[in-house]
Amino acid sequence: MTIIQETVIQADVQLLWRAWTESARITEWFAPAAEIEPRAGGKFELYFNPADRESMCTSGCTILRYDEPRVLVFEWKGPDPFAETMNQGELTAVKVAFSPEADGTRITLEHTGWKDSEASRQAREWHIDAWKGMLASLKSNIESGNGILCCK
Repeated sequence: MTIIQETVIQADVQLLWRAWTESARITEWFAPAAEIEPRAGGKFELYFNPADRESMCTSGCTILRYDEPRVLVFEWKGPDPFAETMNQGELTAVKVAFSPEADGTRITLEHTGWKDSEASRQAREWHIDAWKGMLASLKSNIESGNGILCCK
């Protein structure tokens, strides 16, 4: 039941690593506010509604693995409609792997930890589209050549 999404982005692996692990950069393409502590055990908190830091967020999530610049694993909380399903007890986890290639960097995202229930299946289906859109946002923002994401 793992979600797997991949994309190749025309950018250096280190630049993409920073796009995922620096609060000022992740807010350019993923969420409008973030608190990321780039280390194992550090915060990985995204706020999709910064005015209300109790809803639509990953508050309390941490980085489980920080293997720069190859693998980042963090806990994940679902959006409010899936809070009862995803945000209580054991959380799901997201692994992002970075692999340099001739034409850029391959990003492979794996979202694991789904329960075997109808509510979990619905949350998983929603996340398939959400992760696809998020990776497209990263790709277009990086490859545009504009702003903080394009530059070291």
